Amino acid sequence: MKWTDSQRIAEELYDLHGDSIDPKTVRFTQLRDLILALPDFNDDPARCGERILEAVQQAWIDEAE
Repeated sequence: MKWTDSQRIAEELYDLHGDSIDPKTVRFTQLRDLILALPDFNDDPARCGERILEAVQQAWIDEAE
């Protein structure tokens, strides 16, 4: 997965952390760490920005609802 795969990342985060983390309250620093820890994620950590994290967070919120 790459940073641009926001929907897929959100689905993975929901599957792994849906019962333990509320995506509405996750901090961007924590969200970045959670994404980097995903087993299929293999993009450059330096390519991450606030826009990407916002897109992932919104997709995760949508997934949770």
